[in-house]
Amino acid sequence: MKDSQNYCLDYFNKKRVNTIEVQIGSVKIGGENNILAQSMTTTDTMDTIGSVEQSKRMIDAGCELVRLTAPSKKEAENLGEIKRLLNEAGYNKPLVADIHFTPNAAEIAAQLIEKVRVNPGNYADKKKFEEIDFTEDTYNEELKRIEEKFTPLVEICKLHGTTLRIGTNHGSLSDRILSRFGDTPEGMVESAMEFLRICKKNNFHKIVISMKASNTLVMVHAYRLLVKTMHEEDMYYPLHLGVTEAGDGEDGRIKSAVGIGALLEDGLGDTLRVSLTEDPEFEIPVAKKLIEKSLLENTLPINQNNEITYNPFEYNRRKSYKIHTIGEKNVPVVIADLSSKSTITPANFFGLGYNYSIELDKWHLQDLAADFVFIGNNNLEFELPGTLGVIQNYSKWNESSKHKQNYYPLFSSDEEIYETNNVPFFIEIKDTKIPIEKIKNNPNAILVLTTDYSNKTQIYRKIRVTLDKENILNPVILKYNYQIDDEEKFQLYASSDSGNQFIDGFGDGIWITGNSSTVFLNSLSFGILQATRTRISKTEYISCPSCGRTLFDLQETTAKIRSKTSHLKGIKIGIMGCIVNGPGEMADADYGYVGTGPGKIHLYKEKTVVRKNVSENEAVDALIQLIKENGDWIEPK
Repeated sequence: MKDSQNYCLDYFNKKRVNTIEVQIGSVKIGGENNILAQSMTTTDTMDTIGSVEQSKRMIDAGCELVRLTAPSKKEAENLGEIKRLLNEAGYNKPLVADIHFTPNAAEIAAQLIEKVRVNPGNYADKKKFEEIDFTEDTYNEELKRIEEKFTPLVEICKLHGTTLRIGTNHGSLSDRILSRFGDTPEGMVESAMEFLRICKKNNFHKIVISMKASNTLVMVHAYRLLVKTMHEEDMYYPLHLGVTEAGDGEDGRIKSAVGIGALLEDGLGDTLRVSLTEDPEFEIPVAKKLIEKSLLENTLPINQNNEITYNPFEYNRRKSYKIHTIGEKNVPVVIADLSSKSTITPANFFGLGYNYSIELDKWHLQDLAADFVFIGNNNLEFELPGTLGVIQNYSKWNESSKHKQNYYPLFSSDEEIYETNNVPFFIEIKDTKIPIEKIKNNPNAILVLTTDYSNKTQIYRKIRVTLDKENILNPVILKYNYQIDDEEKFQLYASSDSGNQFIDGFGDGIWITGNSSTVFLNSLSFGILQATRTRISKTEYISCPSCGRTLFDLQETTAKIRSKTSHLKGIKIGIMGCIVNGPGEMADADYGYVGTGPGKIHLYKEKTVVRKNVSENEAVDALIQLIKENGDWIEPK
């Protein structure tokens, strides 16, 4: 791909981006090879037997590269023993050393195992959150210093045939990069490119590259910009995809699929890791399902010039005008669907965030309360809260509800649009068939995009570009339907398909249907909007996956913190197992809980440590006290 203005081969027809092939022990990454799933051990690397046994379980689950932490020389040296024992047991998947701060450990590991990961932000730089005013000369001197420190590792890798992963993390950019580029995707890319240029200068190309962040927008924009920048400098290295500190459970899966899926849908990615705060064996099935999703072939070919109407490297919401509560500056709405019910009662709304009290004859709204409900050809025989809009098929609306407040008609894609007396209405747009003349000058039309094809990213992008070129500013609802029984798979598919659109600022609402419960679908809809940071409706936890550096039980602690703080809507809490994943990795968290030694926790307000070496037994209560002291605490209902 020579057009440096693009990050993918075709914005409208899914094609895998070309990368070079890199051999890593028994596997190949990049080129025409399959996308590989990998994970990382949570054991202490000095626990040889524990590390070997966990690695076996990971490989048995389908892990194709096993990463282990090597924080010092002794762990790096022990990787050779771990590799020997695995090979003797018939496990020959390549091992990867994860290095932070310790170049000498990287140089040892590169002589013993197949791959070494280094983080440009802390391999040759230290992070003190200092702003430094560089001149061009002093900045170039820093680049020379980095080259002197990094080149020995490159030479060792060349000699031993070892692969390097240059893995930039959003939260661990060096003070030097932050001072010049800020906390931005541009800074992440430049941090990696400095190391890539050193590799290229030394004619070393056994490289895999990553751009990880816990913020999905930053992560996606950084990968896209990296590909564009690499191609401008004639580099085509394979990509390792991942959302770092995604968390656990539903939130972790949605967040991972939003970021990783957005890139896979555009043909980017050669290997991936889903970073969950769970045992590593549970990451692999999630990764495999995302890879499977990227290979679906039920696609609609699109004939379109390869030009888009928006900047794919930064977030800008598509301009739309306001209709009722949809569009313009309103947060994206959530539409729930009860149309399949034979009869609808107040109890059906419990799963949509609405509780009806018979004794008080009142509705109670929860944080995850849907904004609209589609009831198809049903009628409602009871009153709803005024905050909830009701959508009916046009014929039923025209027959029984057109004079009711907060009731709106839906026209199907092949249905004639009739006068609604200035009542806002929804109109379905199937595939790429846009009834331009019907909607162009109709200020009451809310567009509902739908398709049964698998290339939803490209189909909805085509519609967006058409709307932009026709200057049609009607609000847009993104609708997705899946007949999938596996709920985890359902989550991953919906998050992958919708993530790209919301990250690109397209979509004034989401409507998910399928063979699952209303509670599940409603929670999924809000989870996607939260993961794309387009609508914050609950506490966000930036929780690192456990690894050999972790200094406390991360899963248990995360669950404990979540149980006491999940009502703090809009607050972001970082829970980090060690100082490597400390204040920098949390990036934009409001509060941080970071392991600094056995049984000892540092507490942070944003990136500033405010309490040091708190006993682990007291640390959760101390975190709550810190939140109270800063005025962000509210008592749970």
